[in-house]
Amino acid sequence: MSVIDCDYLPTEKVVFPPELALLIVRKASAMAAVFEEQALDQLTKDARRALSQGVEPRRVIREMRLYAGRLGLPGSQ
Repeated sequence: MSVIDCDYLPTEKVVFPPELALLIVRKASAMAAVFEEQALDQLTKDARRALSQGVEPRRVIREMRLYAGRLGLPGSQ
């Protein structure tokens, strides 16, 4: 039992089959690829729209937060 006396905490370890882990990894990879493609399409569409409306490229970069790190996330390296 845990330090916390609760019935809902698992008490025994579950054996995780390697085949299941592999299938989960493959599914997650496929889902990530789809998301990446959708994100790329949307970001490109948004940038093109802004540029066609006369927005300066530097402003597009700033407003889309494309300036920080590899992932374009504030604070990422």
